[in-house]
Amino acid sequence: MKFEKVRLPKASAVVAQQILRAIKSGTLPVGSRLPSESELARMMGVSRPTVREALAALAAVGVIESHPGTGNFVSNPADSIVRDALVLLENEASCLEIMEARGLLEPPVAATAAAKRTPEDLARLQEIAGRLIQLAHQDSFDDYFDTDKSFHLALVETAKNDLLASALLPLINTMDQHLYREFTRKYYFRDERGISSVAKLHVDVLRAVEAGDPKLAAKTMRRHWERMWKLVQDGEVTGETINLPFFAV
Repeated sequence: MKFEKVRLPKASAVVAQQILRAIKSGTLPVGSRLPSESELARMMGVSRPTVREALAALAAVGVIESHPGTGNFVSNPADSIVRDALVLLENEASCLEIMEARGLLEPPVAATAAAKRTPEDLARLQEIAGRLIQLAHQDSFDDYFDTDKSFHLALVETAKNDLLASALLPLINTMDQHLYREFTRKYYFRDERGISSVAKLHVDVLRAVEAGDPKLAAKTMRRHWERMWKLVQDGEVTGETINLPFFAV
């Protein structure tokens, strides 16, 4: 007798399914506003970041639209689009797990880069950081995001450690995933001011690497990921708590 492995759905996929059921049943008709993120988290007994991951997937395929300051509204509940949202959540890596893993791995990579950097490495990082500052406004989000990825890849190259690279490169490459990009656009960068703050953090990492200061490089990179988590978390967790070990380092 042959059995198939049981694959448990992600919490964010279950959240999305419940929202989609409410839309399809007419409880949330086209044009209606969804309950707030904190209300959805409380009603479903999950964290606000889990709700946000579900909403990012629904927004990425066009099921809902987000209007800053007013909330999320039902836009297009077509069956094909609904399926796309669920496929996105089930097949792409969890944004929250990516954040946790990168937050653990990238500070020591930055420290290693500070210890091993060469003039050629610094020139490459400086060129990328310069482009980040130039692109740090809302209209250039996609270009900025691609350049952001280039900076992190260059930092891994500067660390010159094949084992670290094999662990971290697949995580950095998830920046190409539709869900992660939408999630970051919606909750981390938010506006031009947010993007400028993130660009400055990258410059701070560069300065520590230029100075050859591993401890400062790790600390600065850790601050980057702490900032991201705090914005996504938004200080509210109901039902589940994700403790990020790198906060305590």
